[in-house]
Amino acid sequence: MKRINLPTWLTIGRIGITPVIVLLLYFPNKATCLSAVILYLLASASDYFDGRLARRTKQVTSFGKFLDPLADKVLNCSILIMLAHWQWVYAWVVIMIVCRELMVTGLRAIAADEGHVMAADGLGKLKTVCQGIAIVPLMLHFTWFGWDLRLFGEIVLYVALALTVFSGAHYFYAFYKHWRVDIRQGAGPAPAQNPERERDAGGQ
Repeated sequence: MKRINLPTWLTIGRIGITPVIVLLLYFPNKATCLSAVILYLLASASDYFDGRLARRTKQVTSFGKFLDPLADKVLNCSILIMLAHWQWVYAWVVIMIVCRELMVTGLRAIAADEGHVMAADGLGKLKTVCQGIAIVPLMLHFTWFGWDLRLFGEIVLYVALALTVFSGAHYFYAFYKHWRVDIRQGAGPAPAQNPERERDAGGQ
């Protein structure tokens, strides 16, 4: 087994910080919510730097490609579930997002078993960015210096929801195309036709 490189450790750290953020949100007040946002921003920064570092040092691995979007899902979905727990967002929105993430994760596992690595595409990354932009003001929740940013967070979350559904459909379509290619390649060459039958068929 290959050694885990630094970019992958940063990704693992993003997963490890998730329960700390959840614990802070379990006791919501201005101090805990602000602390949760600071940790979330640090985790989001690690998401940027682990990918950049992996590309710069040529340490991009299949495991890293799989784990990086999974870490984003664990972090964002856990926070969204806590927000729904306190009724700071609608539960049905969180259900749709979490179900999509579970389905795409399962799809990636099937694709990996078939020898395909489905890395996060542009739509998936944009969805993650929108979720992050929405999560910050929603986690802050309270009014800060006379500013109430919850409405902004809700609007961006609906944008993220639309991207979540659309990008999920895109992943399934991409998997379908891989599946069709595998079926065609596994079918082997077409059997040779009987020349006499070809001539008969051509005359019909």
